[in-house]
Amino acid sequence: MDNQKTKLAVIALGGNALSRGNQRGTVEEQNANTVDTLESLIYLARDGYNLIISHGNGPQVGSLLADNAAGIEMYGNAVMPMDVCVAFTQGQLGYMIERNLRNILNKHGIRREVISMVSQVIVDKNDPAMRDPVKRIGKIYNRAEADLLAASKGWAFKEEPKVDGGWRRVVPSPSPVDFMNADLVERLARAGNIVITAGGGGIPVYRDEAGEIHPVEGVIDKDLASAMVGIRVHADELYILTDVPYIYQNYRQPDQKILEFLDYRDTLAHLRAGTFAEGSMAPKIRACLHFVKHGGAKAVITEATKLEDRRYGSKITMNYEDDRR
Repeated sequence: MDNQKTKLAVIALGGNALSRGNQRGTVEEQNANTVDTLESLIYLARDGYNLIISHGNGPQVGSLLADNAAGIEMYGNAVMPMDVCVAFTQGQLGYMIERNLRNILNKHGIRREVISMVSQVIVDKNDPAMRDPVKRIGKIYNRAEADLLAASKGWAFKEEPKVDGGWRRVVPSPSPVDFMNADLVERLARAGNIVITAGGGGIPVYRDEAGEIHPVEGVIDKDLASAMVGIRVHADELYILTDVPYIYQNYRQPDQKILEFLDYRDTLAHLRAGTFAEGSMAPKIRACLHFVKHGGAKAVITEATKLEDRRYGSKITMNYEDDRR
């Protein structure tokens, strides 16, 4: 395989690729969802793309945190810190993706090795986000429970707007700066191996002045981490797979409009105008902008099942006449 001519793509699997809101989240359901999603990637593999896969872990971490909370309340179990929760679910989902992908590749007669990694993503310990925890995790508590946990464990809480009298733990969401084994991941991928890395945004860590690695009690945005991976390995394309086939203006409104071909300037204008909802499409748009601004040729947001169609999804590219603010 001629690495000079073969495109490298990072594929970010959304949470619905593995667990869906209308399901219980059983292993059997997650397995079936994973197979459905990975079957769609065969079209890229057949086109000769080298592939790096990242994935979300929100439902899985949520379930783990709920089990953790139940164990603390019932048995006095030790708290499982966030970095361990992310590592736990990275291993769980990496195994599931790798095993199913190997079976699918075998079925289609495609010879590729697949490797999943438990990935540490480096953040800046002085990131302003570290002083402003906003990412909501775990179960909802009443005020008395939240105050007790804040005093005993040092957790931060914010009022839950959707539940009257409810409070939920919040942790920082720092920006990803780099990730461990980046050069190795690039070499493996460019040699034709499919690499699964930076799952759930990666385990957030930082290096101190002596070079020692320390965990961070936080959560990294999965799509922004995927964009960072793409930049770091010099990928050509970034695909963010979600539950809608296109980016929309005025989503679910009577005047809904598909935004299919976008350049950096127009996409940034839409973002600043509030076209994209926070908590859903806006973070994905920021990740795409970050990727193309730092050298990526194209970022695509679409549904996994649309990859067979050569006209799939909404594409964001850099117009090189734009300034690169």
